[in-house]
Amino acid sequence: MKIALFGYGKMGKMIEQICQKRGHSIVARIDEHTTEIDYREMDVAIDFSVPESAVANIKGCLLAGVPVISGTTGWLDDYKEITELCKSQKGAFLYASNFSLGVNIFFELNTYLARMMANLKNYEAEIEETHHIHKVDTPSGTAITLAEGIIGETSYTRWALDKSGKNILPIHSHRKGEIPGTHEVTYAGAEDQLSIKHIAHGREGFALGAVVAAEWIIGKNGVFSMKDVLNLG
Repeated sequence: MKIALFGYGKMGKMIEQICQKRGHSIVARIDEHTTEIDYREMDVAIDFSVPESAVANIKGCLLAGVPVISGTTGWLDDYKEITELCKSQKGAFLYASNFSLGVNIFFELNTYLARMMANLKNYEAEIEETHHIHKVDTPSGTAITLAEGIIGETSYTRWALDKSGKNILPIHSHRKGEIPGTHEVTYAGAEDQLSIKHIAHGREGFALGAVVAAEWIIGKNGVFSMKDVLNLG
């Protein structure tokens, strides 16, 4: 499989290593210095760039008929436009805030727990996430996905960074050292509290998931998520 990498930072280089181990070839490494892009050699594109570049990267791939996997966060105000373009072009697009297998199972547990907690009004939910100091977006895309899962099942109507209030779900973000990513969802009441937590030990799991998604999307049309790749229902 011929893969183009949009974004060639730490994640791009790790994805490259995994691609090569799995027998794929990297036909393009595209970063902020790239002036021309040849889409003709690409079977699929993997985008781990920056929020300012992601939308243009994804649009270019879809308009050229190249399936695209995106793990870039911080651009989701344009998500609807991208999905509509994908459908109009009969293309293939998959976005995930996190490609880790464990995190995607965590997403499902989060939604299930929120559904159980929905009618227990004496508990208040909050999300806490910690990442390395190089991460450019706050809160993380993974934390936003967790918040959306809770909002969809409870009386919370929106999330806010470090702010609580009626129907507001607080997210607390921390940037420390080289921490790959830790996310915790807590429900606190007067008598007790419970929480679920995911700790990433490295970036390899994110990179592997992106490559697996790229392998899966070949030959498909539509807008997908990691739930489709992992058959999580």
